Amino acid sequence: MSASSTPASWTVAVALILLGIGATFTSMTIALDQYGRWGARIFPLAGSLSLIALGLTELWNTKGKPTSSLSREHLPAIAALLLLSLAYVWVMAKFGYLISTGLAAPLALWIFGVRSKTGLAAAAVLCPAVYHMIFFKLLGVFPPLGRWFDLLDVLGGY
Repeated sequence: MSASSTPASWTVAVALILLGIGATFTSMTIALDQYGRWGARIFPLAGSLSLIALGLTELWNTKGKPTSSLSREHLPAIAALLLLSLAYVWVMAKFGYLISTGLAAPLALWIFGVRSKTGLAAAAVLCPAVYHMIFFKLLGVFPPLGRWFDLLDVLGGY
């Protein structure tokens, strides 16, 4: 890092790299499927390696750039997404994938500025259905089931 690099950009780059490294190690703990293939490990690993690549790209792009101040206008949305992600994981553990995704998808879209009631309602139904079809039906990943209640029990399996 040169003396004129943007401190905020450098911090973001290092954070992305460290998160990517941690996520890569965590992804490698996901069990292989029944045939010994990577299965469910592929997507988290690809995302983890992408974080590292983005961090390295950001680090490379900060060289020689003038110092700028950090914009704080998006901090409330970032905090809301962080809280939503924590709540999403908790709700998924208690009520399963379909309910948690049906609640989280429209909330995430609302945080990003979608205000159409029809669009948000469609996201509550379409996101869980489409993601369920892709990951659990086409890719054969087993869905996370809810401890207290799971809609898949009512619908008859996954």
